[in-house]
Amino acid sequence: IGATLAFVMSPGPDTVLVLRYTISSGRGVGSAAVAGVQLGLAGHTLLAVVGLSVVIASSPNLFALIAIAGAIYIAWLGIQGIRMGIVRIEEVTGAGISHAKALRDAMLTNLLNPKVILLFLALVPNFVDVDRGHVTSQLVVLGITLIIVNTLWQLPLAFAADWIRKLLDQPRIQRIINWTTGTVLIGIAIHMLVEHVL
Repeated sequence: IGATLAFVMSPGPDTVLVLRYTISSGRGVGSAAVAGVQLGLAGHTLLAVVGLSVVIASSPNLFALIAIAGAIYIAWLGIQGIRMGIVRIEEVTGAGISHAKALRDAMLTNLLNPKVILLFLALVPNFVDVDRGHVTSQLVVLGITLIIVNTLWQLPLAFAADWIRKLLDQPRIQRIINWTTGTVLIGIAIHMLVEHVL
């Protein structure tokens, strides 16, 4: 739990996305983004259980491909944020961000994040005790623990962002927030490429 807390509390694309979607479109959309992150973590848990994470990590070309796909997707989300910072949110989307889009974006961002893949390859196995048997069950429990801790961190974060949103509910401030989070996401995408591909 301590190792998980250290991981989930370090800012990353998931956190930026949850904050951005909550501040731009409210608590419900932010909560949908939180749910999307947890679905992504559930997918990583499943990959770890069936061993595909090891296959991905052992193939540099496949891992680089995933890193590139993740960086492109996160950069695209960043560009969308900057675009929303140029004009009002309603003029871009018609009615803010939908719950389905927030869920999908957060899930894909998490699934395509090499940092999370490495977490399940480098960190999680250290907490598996082979002598106890039931390795699959242990991996599932560890994955569920990560999801619970992550939810307990990100959901209050979304609620706090919704409270801040009410204080900052002005078009000019919303544009600044979208510009800022968009730029941060693009920066994260570039960092992912540099760290995992170049």
